[in-house]
Amino acid sequence: MSSAPPESASLNSPARVLFASLIGTTIEFFDFYIYATAAVIVFPKLFFPAADPTSAMLSSFVTFAIAFFARPVGAALFGHFGDRIGRKATLVAALMTMGLSTVAIGLLPTYAQIGIAAPLLLALCRLGQGLGLGGEWGGAVLLATENAPPGKEAWYGMFPQLGAPIGFIMATGSFLLLGDVLSDEQFFAFGWRIPFIASALLVFIGLWMRLKISETPAFRKAMDKQERVKVPLASVFAEHKLPLLIGTFAALATFVLFYIMTVFSLSWATTRLGYTRNQFLPVQMAGVVFFGLMIPVSAVLADRFGRRRALIGTSLGIALFGFLVGPLFVAGSIPSVLLFSVLGFALMGFTYGPIGTALAEIFPTAVRYTGASLTFNLGSIVGASLAPFIATWLASTYSLGHVGYYMTAAALVTIVALLAMGQPVEQKTTPAKVAPAE
Repeated sequence: MSSAPPESASLNSPARVLFASLIGTTIEFFDFYIYATAAVIVFPKLFFPAADPTSAMLSSFVTFAIAFFARPVGAALFGHFGDRIGRKATLVAALMTMGLSTVAIGLLPTYAQIGIAAPLLLALCRLGQGLGLGGEWGGAVLLATENAPPGKEAWYGMFPQLGAPIGFIMATGSFLLLGDVLSDEQFFAFGWRIPFIASALLVFIGLWMRLKISETPAFRKAMDKQERVKVPLASVFAEHKLPLLIGTFAALATFVLFYIMTVFSLSWATTRLGYTRNQFLPVQMAGVVFFGLMIPVSAVLADRFGRRRALIGTSLGIALFGFLVGPLFVAGSIPSVLLFSVLGFALMGFTYGPIGTALAEIFPTAVRYTGASLTFNLGSIVGASLAPFIATWLASTYSLGHVGYYMTAAALVTIVALLAMGQPVEQKTTPAKVAPAE
């Protein structure tokens, strides 16, 4: 493959790069979060009917977890092509995979209509969502960071991370709006499908933006020097096992915190604490505002003091916050659960902002798409896939305080991993071993 023409570098203006990285992850996370919300509110009733509501909820959480196990597969698949043929084309393919899977969920028949085939098809679509998101995140972060000027890597890298709170607000807002304008009967009959089907419009916008960008300077440089490896996945496991392992656990607290604050808290608040959906979703949205506000603050601190130091400080905060889960997340007190939401999501912003840049910079350019994507998504398996299930089991069997202890333990493991992470690969003297591209 020949390198991109020199003039293409001028096409990647900062505004275009940052908006393209932001819009894609916003769409991806919107799609992902509408599933997370429906997994609590809709799917236990329509796809997993059971006499015991807790059993139906846990069955729904199992399909929720499928995407997290699919994400490393998507990371390896899309990472291969992202490191071999380029970031741009791979990002377009990842967005289409995620978008089509989401629209299909909105068109699925329910258990009452086709029986056991309904949850099986739901699981298949969830698999597609996981594959798409597994390929999306790493490419979006690289699109931003590989176009960043020196000293601004975390600032550029936080723009795709902003897609998470924006997508969450859009997803939660859509369910709140539907809850206001539709009766419960209408919502469960057809209203829940609207966000899934409407995501098609967002996908078209994202594709249009992605098609207007050019390849990143770092990847073009790797092409010119013939530094691309033949099988990036094999290279990561053969030559970069330690960064892969350390990075996976460095992301642990990020995922545990987020899915306790979103999926588990929504489920527990509406099923055990007595809050209605329309009472608790605004509480979560208020918290997510602080999530979004703290991401740029964390990026500034990470560029000034270093990604690792910023993440260690935040992980200490998460460990302490774990002891507040039981006292704050209580029934009958909106102010208390609001404080719980604001504190938890603010910490989420501080950890989520720098994590993308931190994971990307521990791999060389030739395998960075694959390495960063695998690390982030393996972290999602360890930290997020079973977090709602584990938290529900802990709260049901013991107490909400034990959910907090689970969060604290995850933060301590993350601190150990961050202490072992070391310097960015660009600061190391040993070059990556690469094979000439064919």
